[in-house]
Amino acid sequence: MRVFPSLLLAVALLAPATALAGQREDFIAGVTKDCPGCDLSGLSFKRQDLSNVNLAGANLTATTFHDTKLMGANLSGADLTEANLNRADLTRANLHGANLTGALLYASRLQLTDLSNATLDHARLQTSLMTRVNLANASLLDTDLRKVSLSEGVLVGANLTDAWLEEANARAADFRGANLTRASLGGTIYTDANFEGATMVDVNALLGDFRDANLNKTDLARASFYRADLTGTTFVGAKYDGTEMPDGTKLP
Repeated sequence: MRVFPSLLLAVALLAPATALAGQREDFIAGVTKDCPGCDLSGLSFKRQDLSNVNLAGANLTATTFHDTKLMGANLSGADLTEANLNRADLTRANLHGANLTGALLYASRLQLTDLSNATLDHARLQTSLMTRVNLANASLLDTDLRKVSLSEGVLVGANLTDAWLEEANARAADFRGANLTRASLGGTIYTDANFEGATMVDVNALLGDFRDANLNKTDLARASFYRADLTGTTFVGAKYDGTEMPDGTKLP
């Protein structure tokens, strides 16, 4: 029997796609927890238990995970643009390099979650629990972080330009080298936080609690600390240019 090379090539190319399609259907049916690279965009997994699933690199745009258990899930490199993760439990999940642009994460659980190098621009995370979260080198442009718990979080090198952090708890968080240009920090707890080398140009830190925080080598041009608590705060090597202090005076 003669087999044409072109037919063999077609079969070889079709096999992976067929296998992936079968894996997708098995995941949707709950038969498997592994579906890396699958297209699950627009589907709903509301209130399901997807703990420890592997969805690395998957297309999850506009997918609903409302109140879903995703503890320990592998979502690294996944596209979660405009996904609904409100009240989802992502404790210890891996979202390294994931795209969460415009995603909804209201009241979600992100304790010990890896969001390093992730994109969360315009995402909404109000009141989320983010204790010890890893946001190193993450992008959080215009991200809503109001009333979140960021205690001991790692935000080294993160871009928080225009981010909203009012009334958050960022005690002992690490913001070294982060960009907080025009960020709103009013009424937030930053006791023992480390901002060394951070850019804090035009930030509004009205009534912020910076007791014993490290603001060494920060750029504080036009930053406002009006009525903030700076007890024990260090400013060694900080740059001032119209910086408003707690009593309303400006430096230099």
